[in-house]
Parts: sequence; structure tokens; C-alpha cells
Amino acid sequence: SRSNDHPITREIFMPELKSVLITGASSGLGAAMAERMVARGWRVFGTSRKPRPDSDGIEWIPLDVCDDASVKAALGVVSDRVGTLDGLVCNAGWGIYGSVEETELEKARAQFETNFFGVLRVLTPVLASMRAQNSGRILFIGSLSGRAPIPFQAHYSASKAAIEALAFSMVNEIKPFDIQVSLIEPGDINTAFNDVMDWGESDPDSPYAERSALCERAIRESLPKSPGPEIVADAVEHALTAKRAKLRYAVGREATLVGLGKRLFTDRLNLWTIRDHFGI
Repeated sequence: SRSNDHPITREIFMPELKSVLITGASSGLGAAMAERMVARGWRVFGTSRKPRPDSDGIEWIPLDVCDDASVKAALGVVSDRVGTLDGLVCNAGWGIYGSVEETELEKARAQFETNFFGVLRVLTPVLASMRAQNSGRILFIGSLSGRAPIPFQAHYSASKAAIEALAFSMVNEIKPFDIQVSLIEPGDINTAFNDVMDWGESDPDSPYAERSALCERAIRESLPKSPGPEIVADAVEHALTAKRAKLRYAVGREATLVGLGKRLFTDRLNLWTIRDHFGI
């Protein structure tokens, strides 16, 4: 007899069509996740800020995570179509670059508005619905930078550290309910993330100019050499479908080093390792 895990038998033994909402699904990691879950036989709602026609099995819904009315409207569409979701993947996010001293407060706020408060806008109504039905899975797309903060990307790293704290605090809060929570922590992944990064304006007179340029070069050169988004899609698929999902999925070449470093190294040694990695 064949195992239920065999790819041919997955659809045969699946008791019902599962549904998942993936924010920021129009490109990069989100697109890979959406494609994977469609292939797995799930009903996938992908979101992007601009309206898109349904395609490749993905039902597209316009959603701006920074806009209350947009979130309410998008979740209303989902509710009308499937009722309560089986899965939510909080993936929408972006990054800014620059020193802590020279980054305008407005940019820092914008970073958290998307990467943290944007997650909360979508999360809280979906969580309430899942709690009422006593089932569901919630995935947060964090980053290894939440544990190994990147120089000149302090605000992005801080937003991802906040997501880790949010996710694990919530795990204890919802313990009585049958909702599984997972934190997905990618390292460097070969996507167009750098293309949409707000790199700021370089100032040759800045006291940080030389080291910032070195760090930026290391970031730009490392991403194309990194593994593709399919390894993150692997983690998302497991977290959504495994009988018991892991709390944390660290993904990428740096995952082992970051994990070992946090357990075995002093903070000073960890920070030296980060400086060495970025050539500063």
C-alpha cells in the first residue's frame, strides 16, 4: 500500500480543499509559496496592492496591509468565498537601508507600518475567526536578521525581531485553541528583494560612507549567489500541512551558523562574526 505522503495520493486522501491567504504574493517569496500551495491542491488567495486577474490557480485580491479599509475589504471577500481560512501566511514586507543616525524617523515608521503593523492588521481579524472555529495555522515570515541584525539595516532587522516576539508571545496566548503558529526565518534568498529596497541617498561626506558602501556591496553581491525561494516554499508547505508544525523554520545557508552562534557565542563574538561577514 502507498503512504498518504506519496505525491500521487495527497489529493486522494485530502478530506477537503484547504484554503490559505498569502500576503505579498505577487513576487519573490510570496509567489513561490502561492505556486507551491496551488500545486499541493490548496485554494490560494494571493494579495497584492494592485488588482490582478486570477491566474495559475491563484485567486488575487487587492490588499494594502497599511490601509485599514483595504484589509477589511479583502478579508470580506475571502469570508464570502470560504468562510474561515485554514491558513494565513503573513509575508508582505520590504526593507530600508541606512545608518541608524541618518535614517529619517518617517522612514523608520514606514518600515514598521508595513512589516509589523501591517501584519497585525491582517492577523487579528483572521485569528479571531480561527479561534472561533478552534482550528487554523498562522505563519509569520520573519528573517534571520531578527536574530543576527544586519548593519545599516537596523530598522528592517528590528521589525523582524518584533515579528519573532509577536509570534512566540501569541503561541502562549492561544494555547487553549487548536491553532498552530510557525515563524519562518529566511536568510539570503535569491529574489528581487534588493530591487525594491529603499537604499536611500549616499552622502560621500557621511561618517558612515565607507563602511556603508562596503556593507551594501556585500549585500548586493551575496543575494544572486543565494538559494532560490523554493526552499522557503518548502518550509511554508511543511508548516501548513504537517501534522505538527515546527515553531521555527530557519532557512538558508546562514541558518545553522546563526542558530549555533546564538546558543554558543557571546554577544561580542556574534557581532564580530556579522562585521566579518559584511566586510566592515
